[in-house]
Amino acid sequence: MSENTVEHLYHKVERLVQLCEQLQSDNSELQAREETWLSERSRLLEKNELARVRVDSMIRHLKSLQQNQTIAG
Repeated sequence: MSENTVEHLYHKVERLVQLCEQLQSDNSELQAREETWLSERSRLLEKNELARVRVDSMIRHLKSLQQNQTIAG
């Protein structure tokens, strides 16, 4: 192999190493973002469930008041 070919291969390998490092960095960043989004999603689902329970409770309370008015009226 000529020295030029070896040098060319060396530069290609260097570039591949740089690309792998960049991909690892990007992957780590994406995994961190995913974890953040999953955490946020979980928090929002909990808030949604709490709101649903509260609305159901208010509906039951209003129905109870309406029944009491009907009985009293």
